[in-house]
Amino acid sequence: MSIARRLQLVGCTTEDKWMETALKVAFATSDMKRVDQHFGAAQSFAIYALDQQKVCFVEAVEFGKLDMDGNEDKLVAKIDALKGCIAVYSQAVGASAINQLKMKGIQPVKISPGASISSLLESLQQELREGPGSWLARAIKNTMPADPSRFDEMEQEGWEE
Repeated sequence: MSIARRLQLVGCTTEDKWMETALKVAFATSDMKRVDQHFGAAQSFAIYALDQQKVCFVEAVEFGKLDMDGNEDKLVAKIDALKGCIAVYSQAVGASAINQLKMKGIQPVKISPGASISSLLESLQQELREGPGSWLARAIKNTMPADPSRFDEMEQEGWEE
């Protein structure tokens, strides 16, 4: 199973400075408006970039015909399509997919069937403004480049074997 079609919008992705700090999130959807898909059988993902003030649709990734047959080979293409995302929202996600997503630094978020993508984006922005919760704070921290001086204090203490 592979990606059947990937459509990217040029507007947001060309705003390099903003995209460097924006967070990317994906939604398992069939209509690009609601989260209505199981992660493993998702027909498509709608991927957005956001910060406290701005939300931008970045791309849509569509997959070929899928069956919920337990075949995990299809997960590879889906997880690869989420490169750079901090989270993926879906109706459900299997244990193996959860483990694979977390290994890639992507938080799986299970939500009620039919939840509006625009409402979820507004909630995420509100959470960013008020102070992110545990998984979101962890995701933000993981997107920050490592401080090159983080070991300076240890180096000054010296090292003995």
